[in-house]
Amino acid sequence: MVLTYRAALLAAAGVLFVALAMPSWGGVGLVILVVVLVCVVDMLLAGSPRRLQLTREGDTAVRLGEHAAVNLLVANPGRRVRGLLRDAWPPSAGVLDPPHKLNLPHGERRRLTTNLLPTRRGDRQADRVTIRSIGPLGFAGRQGSHRVPWTVRALPPFKSRKHLPSRLARLRELDGRTALLVRGQGTEFDSLRDYVPGDDVRSIDWRATARRGNVVLRTWRPERDRQVAIVIDSGRMSAGRVGDAPRLDHAMDAALLLAALATRAGDRVSLLACDSAVRADVRRPAPEDVLPSFVNALANVEAELVQTDFRVVVSQVLERLGQRSLVVLLTGLDPAVIEESLLPVIGPLLRRHVIVLASVADPRLTELESTRSDLLEVYGAASAARTRLDRERVTAVLTRAGVTVLDENPETIAPALADTYLSLKKAGRL
Repeated sequence: MVLTYRAALLAAAGVLFVALAMPSWGGVGLVILVVVLVCVVDMLLAGSPRRLQLTREGDTAVRLGEHAAVNLLVANPGRRVRGLLRDAWPPSAGVLDPPHKLNLPHGERRRLTTNLLPTRRGDRQADRVTIRSIGPLGFAGRQGSHRVPWTVRALPPFKSRKHLPSRLARLRELDGRTALLVRGQGTEFDSLRDYVPGDDVRSIDWRATARRGNVVLRTWRPERDRQVAIVIDSGRMSAGRVGDAPRLDHAMDAALLLAALATRAGDRVSLLACDSAVRADVRRPAPEDVLPSFVNALANVEAELVQTDFRVVVSQVLERLGQRSLVVLLTGLDPAVIEESLLPVIGPLLRRHVIVLASVADPRLTELESTRSDLLEVYGAASAARTRLDRERVTAVLTRAGVTVLDENPETIAPALADTYLSLKKAGRL
């Protein structure tokens, strides 16, 4: 049984009646009996919420920051049900609607929409649907709950999508779809064209020139069907927040931009999220399935508060890759972790593949280093400068070992990684 404000008003009126007309225990008992009788009768006349039939339909996936709509279909085979319906979800699902008002006659059906705005990645599962049915007098009613399972998956937002058109334009130019066709190490032959003053004379095809009677140039394009392995560190270094999101989320955004660009370039892309164990694994999906499979695999990946075991990472990468490939490792530049865990085991990867290490830098360090108005800020600036010098030192160590290192802010890590991929493609290193 549930009581409404009308039951409280009825009880208050009864107290007033006892005080003015029947100031005795008999009057108190009479008022209690009347209030209880009215509430019980009203509850028995209320429609049963447990007899309602509920089903769901609507969105099952949404990008983080976008709205999702989940419809609840409510059918009533019994007496009229008047009251409220609350569709409960976890707080991170971001329910935008208040409880729904319900007035459902016998034999009819209603569609109630719950709008969601998820605040975190991952699967958000619906909780119970609670229905409060109020009797015709409005004093009391019944309450019941239903389990109506439904899951909405909040996918990574892919904010760096805005950088894709400009990088695709550079890729088209690099791929020989414009008049500018150049030759570089590791590229493959595309076609022949007439020589234009200013062209590289090393690209002249002398046999074709002799046959045609005029100077003919060979044109080249970057090799296609290369392998690109994107490895995301999901260990404790990825748990730190940079700006308004963890490092892991910024790494995912950069990985999605690189995956979209490499797929358009005709390369095969795979994904691995790993710390001490594999958290996500996507191996050579079809070109049209690359982004859907990546975002679905990364949706439920969270940073684990464990130290990343780079021996596991290296062994997993070597197991997946056969020919020479590009391995992009999205991790942190913690000097202790890099020098003690990564450098001792990265040798087999460097001998067989091209390695790019991309790290998300904290722009707050630059602000701390430039602010020195009092003693506390001077100590903060010294600490920030020490951190910067340590990162520069470990970057130099990795570079001497043959690793291409990127240390960029959250806003620039994704386009910088895409530019690095295009530069390697242009240089014929893939």
